[in-house]
Amino acid sequence: MSWNLTGKIFASIVMAVAPWIVSMAADTAPTKSDPAWLTDARASINSNNYDQALKQLQSANEVNSADWNNLMGYSLRKKQPPDLAASEKYYQAALKIDPDHRSAMEYYGELLLMKKDLPGAEAMLARLDKACLFGCEEYSDLKASIAKYQGKK
Repeated sequence: MSWNLTGKIFASIVMAVAPWIVSMAADTAPTKSDPAWLTDARASINSNNYDQALKQLQSANEVNSADWNNLMGYSLRKKQPPDLAASEKYYQAALKIDPDHRSAMEYYGELLLMKKDLPGAEAMLARLDKACLFGCEEYSDLKASIAKYQGKK
């Protein structure tokens, strides 16, 4: 079999499985069909306005949404002063709803580092490694946070 034919076969296989791989992704990148509360909360978070994001999220009260719980946890962790105990509960709820929610795993790992729980953060990194079939930004970010934490010890 020639290399050219082998390359075409490989490309065909990749094209066939690519939609399946993308559909497996547990993170939820912004889409046009996102509800207003999600779009608004993300905009507030991107502006570092965590108190406003919390108000928007609390108003939406989408407790059965992994994204809602993840963003509640994130906003509580990032606001000043942070509320780490409440943040942890929301990350845990997000991961109970969607065990492969990559953002929740990353952010929960970062919270665990804030609590000086390196083994817990490493466990989140291991879960991300399994959830990110071919690597992902969340895995890379948490791995970098762990390395930075270890350098400060």
